[in-house]
Amino acid sequence: MKRRWDIATRWLDNRTGIQTMVRQFLYEEIPASSGWHQVFGSVAVFLFLVQAFTGALLAFNYAPTPGDAYNSLRYILTEITGGRLVRGLHHWGASMMIVVVVLHMVQVFLYGAYKKPREATWMVGVVLMLLTLAYGLTGYLLPWDNRAYWGTVVTTQIAGQAPVVGPYLTRFLGGGGAIGVVTFARFYGLHVLLLPPATMFLIALHVYLVRKHGVAPAPGDEILPKKQFYPHQVFVDTVAIFFAFAVLFIMAVAVRVPLEQLADPTDTSYVPRPEWYFLFLFQTLKLFSGPLEIVGSVVLPGLAVLALILVPFLDRSQMVKVTRRTVAASFVILAAVGWTALTARAVITTPPPAGEVEVDYSAPTDWMQLSPEEMAGVAYFREENCVSCHAIGGHGNRVGPDLTATSIHRDAAWMIQHFKRPSAMRPGSSMPPIQLSDAQLNALAAFLLKLNPNNATALENAPEFATQGALVYLTNHCGTCHLVNGVGMKIGPPLNGLSKRQSRSWVEEHFADPQKLTPGSFMPAYKLSPRDMDNLTTYLFALPE
Repeated sequence: MKRRWDIATRWLDNRTGIQTMVRQFLYEEIPASSGWHQVFGSVAVFLFLVQAFTGALLAFNYAPTPGDAYNSLRYILTEITGGRLVRGLHHWGASMMIVVVVLHMVQVFLYGAYKKPREATWMVGVVLMLLTLAYGLTGYLLPWDNRAYWGTVVTTQIAGQAPVVGPYLTRFLGGGGAIGVVTFARFYGLHVLLLPPATMFLIALHVYLVRKHGVAPAPGDEILPKKQFYPHQVFVDTVAIFFAFAVLFIMAVAVRVPLEQLADPTDTSYVPRPEWYFLFLFQTLKLFSGPLEIVGSVVLPGLAVLALILVPFLDRSQMVKVTRRTVAASFVILAAVGWTALTARAVITTPPPAGEVEVDYSAPTDWMQLSPEEMAGVAYFREENCVSCHAIGGHGNRVGPDLTATSIHRDAAWMIQHFKRPSAMRPGSSMPPIQLSDAQLNALAAFLLKLNPNNATALENAPEFATQGALVYLTNHCGTCHLVNGVGMKIGPPLNGLSKRQSRSWVEEHFADPQKLTPGSFMPAYKLSPRDMDNLTTYLFALPE
């Protein structure tokens, strides 16, 4: 058997050279000083592979057209097994890849590993860093939610400020008018069709150049015996990759990636914000106004990139130990302090949403279609801790029947009597009577009658402000004048889409004194507690149009 295996491997190596290539790769000689500080390159390549793999998985169910893109992403997140995990890996993997690539550049800069004969290696690395940022920029639009749309509006406007090429960039990005199908198609094409092959080519070129000139040894290390890439450095890189993936996996599982409402080009009150790694640039633009805007948007970033590319030619001194590279360390510290200060300032000065309530559309939003009475029923269901005995959609305790099973649903009158006297309606039942008023029991029955296996997630995902706001709405009989989700009276204006018509402060003041803002209104003033006012207003502002 061993003889046949040897024959097969020799044949494969003779025809393809794979074994020889792998052997040369693994047993390459590297400096004795190589170790943990040189793992960032391997981790960056691994994260790129993760991005390519998860991006391909997302593409299987993603529709690359505006509107459909948003709906397909919601389908991935709410219907596809593991869809939320894959999107989390892709989202947080992008952030982690930028962090690792920047750390790799900083490590090379601090050690002076860009010096002769490794100038080309450094310049290719700078281009790879720019491509990594380009992934974040082009992928930002693809969810097609409000955050993505308005962030891209700002991006195309900044690109248009570039001297000479600005108008051409604007037309190329499709941002000459409104952000629409053309812009989306070009961002998607860049993100999926052009950037990946360019990245793979440059990674191959970068690795080739590293192998050609060798890993830069620490000063004085040249005379020490070299060691082989395998097994020590392979082990170190593998441990680093495992640790990076563990952190990425935990982030993907534990930290939900938000999805805002569908992009609304008419929502001019929305305050756009880029991803965290572009916040420093966003804040820099605020330091310049009028004709000087071009300084913050084009001149300073352009000079920074040019300086990075020219570093090997600006610093032509001999290599010294990293502990003696005080000028390089000072540049890194200054850049880190500047980036941190600008980013922190951008976060601190971010205004709260003026109108639209922040609802996570990456989770099922069946609850948004419930009437106020049904939503109040969710609150009563939770208050009575019904899940301690009943399962919902197959999840929970099974002391009582699964409440999503249609076979147990009766009419509201029967259910209310069952809530009051369970043993009378079902002899032998161990369920205790529910001590609620008839109106409250009717709301609970309305919710349970609406419940089915397809919308059971409404119970789990309905936010607390919505259930409590619906209770306030119901208690104050708002439905006698207003419509919500088609339920109520048409005496007053319908409340769906209220956030598009009025500000939050206007609505709260209107509750307190309707005559002041709407002379002649017969709506009574409501003296609500601050908590009830906040819950009611937030609930109304979360209602779909």
